[in-house]
Amino acid sequence: MTRTVAFLAAAVAITGLAACSDADVASRNLSQAADNFEVPRRVVLYNGITDAYIQEVKGFCSRGNADTGNEVTITCKTPTGFVKHMWILGDNQLVFVEQLQDVKVGTDFYTVNFKPSVIIPDFKVR
Repeated sequence: MTRTVAFLAAAVAITGLAACSDADVASRNLSQAADNFEVPRRVVLYNGITDAYIQEVKGFCSRGNADTGNEVTITCKTPTGFVKHMWILGDNQLVFVEQLQDVKVGTDFYTVNFKPSVIIPDFKVR
């Protein structure tokens, strides 16, 4: 019974991956690379009424995955740590994120990254 369930789960996963286009896979892998601070980006807060940039952030930045409709967070990696920017958007403001360089990602497979510090708990040996 266990083998049958495992086989069906694998078949569903393979079918799901086969239904994805190269563009879907590349987009997913680019997003993951950006979340790992591997993609240089330019993030601009723009005022639509005054036609002016309010703020610009450049660097290895990731957009927040838990942002709400009018909240935008950007986390950037610096040589000494991380910096987080947060904007609450009004009716006339928008944020756009521009990728500054091309990044090599696979289109034939998904990438999955595990962080050892999350999997293996921090413990002390006495």
